[in-house]
Amino acid sequence: MMHRATLKKVQPALKQRQLFSRSSKWFSPSWYAKRLTPSWQACIPLALTIVLGWSYAGMTQTPPTLESVSQATAELKVGIDTMWVMIAAMLVFFMNAGFCMLETGMCRQKNAVNVLSKNLVVFALSTVAFWALGFGLMFSNSNNFLGVSGGFFLSGADNSPAIGDAYQGIFSALNWTGVPLGAKFFFQLVFAGTAATIVSGAVAERIKFFDFLIFSLLLVGIAYPITGHWIWGGGWLADAGFYDFAGSTVVHAVGGWAALMGAAFLGPRIGKYNADGSANALPAHNMSIATLGALILWLGWFGFNPGSTMGVGNGSLIAHIALTTNTAGAFGALAATITAWVVLGKPDLSMIINGLLAGLVAITASCAFVSVTSAAIIGTIGGILVVFAVGFFDKIHIDDPVGAVSVHLVNGVWGTLALGLFSQAGQFGAAPAPAAGLLFGGGISQLWLQVLGTISVGGATVLLSSIFWLALKSTLGIRVSAEEEFEGLDISEHGMEAYAGFVKEASGLSSSGTSGVTSGISSATNPYP
Repeated sequence: MMHRATLKKVQPALKQRQLFSRSSKWFSPSWYAKRLTPSWQACIPLALTIVLGWSYAGMTQTPPTLESVSQATAELKVGIDTMWVMIAAMLVFFMNAGFCMLETGMCRQKNAVNVLSKNLVVFALSTVAFWALGFGLMFSNSNNFLGVSGGFFLSGADNSPAIGDAYQGIFSALNWTGVPLGAKFFFQLVFAGTAATIVSGAVAERIKFFDFLIFSLLLVGIAYPITGHWIWGGGWLADAGFYDFAGSTVVHAVGGWAALMGAAFLGPRIGKYNADGSANALPAHNMSIATLGALILWLGWFGFNPGSTMGVGNGSLIAHIALTTNTAGAFGALAATITAWVVLGKPDLSMIINGLLAGLVAITASCAFVSVTSAAIIGTIGGILVVFAVGFFDKIHIDDPVGAVSVHLVNGVWGTLALGLFSQAGQFGAAPAPAAGLLFGGGISQLWLQVLGTISVGGATVLLSSIFWLALKSTLGIRVSAEEEFEGLDISEHGMEAYAGFVKEASGLSSSGTSGVTSGISSATNPYP
């Protein structure tokens, strides 16, 4: 018998031998042949080949360098920024549907097709005009007053998405955003289209369809880019320190000034005013779709203002802009509701809608530079202003069926000036940023620059749009005949009805207004050619 001490020494070796003998079956092909089908047997060498191949590839792969990682990160940032800009631009584009519904609902039934047609075609025309001419005039390198380096039809040198000193091209005014040129163009295009759409509502129900199309081409192709270049194209107002973050002046006031001159040269709708100067109500035919349009516009504004960052590098700034935008719109709607209730005796829905839009327009210039509290104040004042502005323009016989001038012009101006009052400089992450406003210890310097910009852009737009309107009026005539206006532009201009088979409205006029229509038709002449 083996000695106990010797047994202890050999036990480990015996255990290893037993273990190997048990596991040796894993290395025996016959063991697999007995227990696995041919298909499973074929998988074994295939699996070994894959494992060995991957191991070899992993050993021979070149490790990533700092340069390659940086390049991949830069490409990812460009992709994310581009996606954000395009989504925001699509939201702004969808605002065309909002304007379409709002203006159609605010007008009379007999002109619904005409208003729908104008709103549909105007963006198509804006696309052509801005692509062919406007973008180059607005953003190509310049002499501080006009883009003179070309860029028509998106031609010319450009190495976007390079930014800053790395950018080499003719669109240096946009070298601060690292997205491709196509994204830059599309985002600016939807803004230009918005300016043209503003005019549509103010001249509704009596303008010739063809003349409106011609004016839209001239506005988007010439007038809008010239004043826009001064501010967003690196022109003299930008050099002076004027600020308009998302377009209270560049888009809304410009569209409002053009609309004001159009309404003035067209004259009021027949039957709108009595001989004593008092106004007759020409009721909206569908406030349901008008309200839907307002809600679409509210949604679109979250592309309009936050999208103007043209990048996602500062997420907190985007969130702040969305919050100030929403706050101003909400307070504008509430302020207009209360004001209309007090002044008019009823909470008029059209005033609630216009109050909402007034607050949104007013905050557009300063949304990145003011606090949420300041946004509430700006929106509140905008909502109050729009109620009184509607009454004011009625008193001076500027007939604006949808209140476009009161919303976009009055509050475009107010919003631009509000930046000079409430700006808190770069406190919220926007760069570059204006100086602090008058109410936040910055003195009057920024407010004065905002006044200068407002007057300059307003004067230029009034001059150019007046030339356009007068040229059209003296050549083609801008207003339909009295008979066509009474019948409705749907029939006279388009040969169809929006509500075929439905009961037509009588005239939409009070008895005092009807006499004016009758006399105007019997004379067979149009007092507003």
